[in-house]
Amino acid sequence: MDQLSQIRRQHTNFSKISAAVIYALCVSIALNFFWEPGHIYASGVTGFAQIIQSLSHNILPTNIMYFALNIPLVIMGWLKIGHKFTLYTVLAVAFSSIMMKVMPPISTQFDPIICALFGGVVNGAGTGFALKSGISTGGLDIIGIIIRKKTGHSFGTINIFFNLIIVSVAGFIFGWAFAFYTAIGIFVNGRVIDMIYTQNQKMQVMIITEHPRDLIDDIQDKMRRGITIIHDVEGAFGHTEKTILFTIISRYEMHELVHVIQNKDPYAFVSITKAEKVIGRFKEPKVE
Repeated sequence: MDQLSQIRRQHTNFSKISAAVIYALCVSIALNFFWEPGHIYASGVTGFAQIIQSLSHNILPTNIMYFALNIPLVIMGWLKIGHKFTLYTVLAVAFSSIMMKVMPPISTQFDPIICALFGGVVNGAGTGFALKSGISTGGLDIIGIIIRKKTGHSFGTINIFFNLIIVSVAGFIFGWAFAFYTAIGIFVNGRVIDMIYTQNQKMQVMIITEHPRDLIDDIQDKMRRGITIIHDVEGAFGHTEKTILFTIISRYEMHELVHVIQNKDPYAFVSITKAEKVIGRFKEPKVE
């Protein structure tokens, strides 16, 4: 059993290191192939690093400033979140800084709208994959995790505030058309992240079933989710006695929930809607 646990840990470590490398590759491609040639700014710390490079007239390179701006955030992660989490974050930031420098930029000039779209897609895919693999890409991710742990709220407002600054600077430096392109790139980047990293999206589930005990046992054993039970419900068509089960899951767990329902009660009626906000005890994935 100890040997099996060790193998699993080694596999997890390898997966997270691989995710850090993939993220570094994606952000470097987005920066050197699309954002820089198209005068597009990224979101978050990468965007601020680009701003500093522009204002310093290329004296302070983006990759160096990206690494420097992440140092205080990494220290915050070490103190407030977890040591293992922070070590993987350092790897992601270090690999990214190196790849930004090593990967040669292309000289071909694309249309700015293409640069915004493709840069957002490539970086969003890398960031989403890294988050799904359980590592942070540094920057505002760390602030977001700390805020969510302390308050239970999203850090969306802070994220929007920082990105508005980036869009405004893009407008003043390159013109307001490029501010618009930067806003498009940031939006696409966020949407792609949401498509890939679904663990932080909450879903409200209502299950109407004639076999509540089987479903409750499987959901609690396999998914560790709390359930509210409403007894003595009657179906209007067949006048059969049913039970309603309410629970909250992450979108990441939806496939597993559907599998449980299909196995235990394929005739259950299920309604799944997005939960805008959850107040109370909801088991978040542990960050180490």
